[in-house]
Amino acid sequence: MKQGAQGSAGTGLPNGPVGAAGPAPRPARRPAPPVETDRERADAPGAVRGEHTHSEPPVPRPRVEPARPVVQRASVRGQILDALRKALVAGDLRPGEVYSAPALGERFGVSATPVREAMQQLALEGAVEVVPNRGFRVVERGARELAELAEVRALIEIPVILRLVRTVPADRWAQLRPLAEATVRAASSGCRVTYAESDRAFHRALLVPAGNEQLVRIADDLYRRTQWPMTGGATGLGRSELVADAAQHAALLDALIARDVDEVRTLVGEHFAGTG
Repeated sequence: MKQGAQGSAGTGLPNGPVGAAGPAPRPARRPAPPVETDRERADAPGAVRGEHTHSEPPVPRPRVEPARPVVQRASVRGQILDALRKALVAGDLRPGEVYSAPALGERFGVSATPVREAMQQLALEGAVEVVPNRGFRVVERGARELAELAEVRALIEIPVILRLVRTVPADRWAQLRPLAEATVRAASSGCRVTYAESDRAFHRALLVPAGNEQLVRIADDLYRRTQWPMTGGATGLGRSELVADAAQHAALLDALIARDVDEVRTLVGEHFAGTG
């Protein structure tokens, strides 16, 4: 065997003389095209936002639950406060008696919390006082306090009404006629709570043309205080007195419409003297 052949076979090198050109080089591979990601597709010009590819499942839209009504605790407290004020006027909450929040809550069908908050508001207004570990005691008040409140109301409201009679047009006063008539109907029913609400609305409307919200708020608070029961179970005016008090409203409106200053002064003076 020839050496060249043996060396070729022993080394495994390609046949041919040493130094001859080797085998032809293999053609270079072309680089693979870059893989486009879903994000790049989405950011490409002309791409439509919100479209999904086959490789990306569609994102489900969140389910929108219908809005549910929310019961405000403040509204419950306000309703209880209104009910307690009516109970005071009606004499259901008696002066000197102590009432607990849980007991009143059971009476109104609510928890003790809104009742306690409402009673604390009444304590700020002076209608009740806090009794530690027991509840709230309805304040005892006599005829002197009622007379003092009526005097303060007269000092505030009479000058304002006398000033307004010269400036407010007659048709504005005429708009209060339904309120005056409502007080007459309430007085005829003999219900003190109904009359107190209608009477307060009428007096409030008399002061609104002054354009002073603070004045209206203070007068409203003073009126509410005059309706609290007195010591001994007295509940204020009787039915006949309520009817007479309501009749003064119609007469006062007539005088205001006529701009009769002297008659207005006489009527409002008599009205407040009767704590109406």
